[in-house]
Amino acid sequence: MELDLFIPFAILIVLVVYFIYSRSRFEKEIVDLYEKKFDEWKENSDLSVSNEKKVCKELVGLVYKEEYTISIELLDNSVSSSLQRGKFSIKDK
Repeated sequence: MELDLFIPFAILIVLVVYFIYSRSRFEKEIVDLYEKKFDEWKENSDLSVSNEKKVCKELVGLVYKEEYTISIELLDNSVSSSLQRGKFSIKDK
């Protein structure tokens, strides 16, 4: 009579141990996969940032037209020497 309950209980224990083992192995594989992808992403992002130097526009002055004269109001005085030397470009829109 004791053997009748032992067989299903043993099968249940074996299944529980198998499921725990397979779940932990699956989780380990997923973590390893994500760590590998993260390392690849870090390598690729470092290369793209270091190779490309992004130049941003900065507002340093305003240009006004008053009848027949054009006046420039500087917001940053560090560019006044470039303007006096004529180092600027004009773009039409």
